[in-house]
Amino acid sequence: METLVKLEQESYNAACEIIKIANLKKGNIFVVGCSTSEVIGGIIGTTSSPKAAKAVFAGIYRAVKEREVYLAAQCCEHLNRALILEAEAAQKYGYEEVNVIPQPKAGGSFATVTYQEFAEPVAVEHIKAHAGMDIGDTLIGMHLKDVAVPVRINQKKIGDAHVVCARTRAKFVGGSRAVYDEKKL
Repeated sequence: METLVKLEQESYNAACEIIKIANLKKGNIFVVGCSTSEVIGGIIGTTSSPKAAKAVFAGIYRAVKEREVYLAAQCCEHLNRALILEAEAAQKYGYEEVNVIPQPKAGGSFATVTYQEFAEPVAVEHIKAHAGMDIGDTLIGMHLKDVAVPVRINQKKIGDAHVVCARTRAKFVGGSRAVYDEKKL
């Protein structure tokens, strides 16, 4: 029990930190990939843990709700890295819904818990998130906007899983004469 409380707090701390650094605004999308196998000390894809997923989800979900940001949960490769979103977010961004319900061994425990906890969950194949967090080296980069910037946060691990974060920025266009808005760097 104490371990689950710790996982929830570590997840909350990590999500709060990257959301703040990325300066996410209301309605932005925050993508999370999470290997619960890695969180509990195993090897990715081998020891799925719904209990660990619930704790990690609870911490992250609390952070995104406080900032009014949409959470997108990346499924595992068995579902081609589809994503679970609230229907409202999918509609707002024009993402096409696909028909699949994640399971612990086909989608992953984190995506499964997300699907169960969302009010109106949908699955989509592609998004362009504003920032993200990869828990256990699940490779979320394909779901970020075109220019992803690595971000180092203080919370280096959640459980035993390595945490990598990224924010995105607008593309720089123009040449040597171009002038850029410093607030968008």
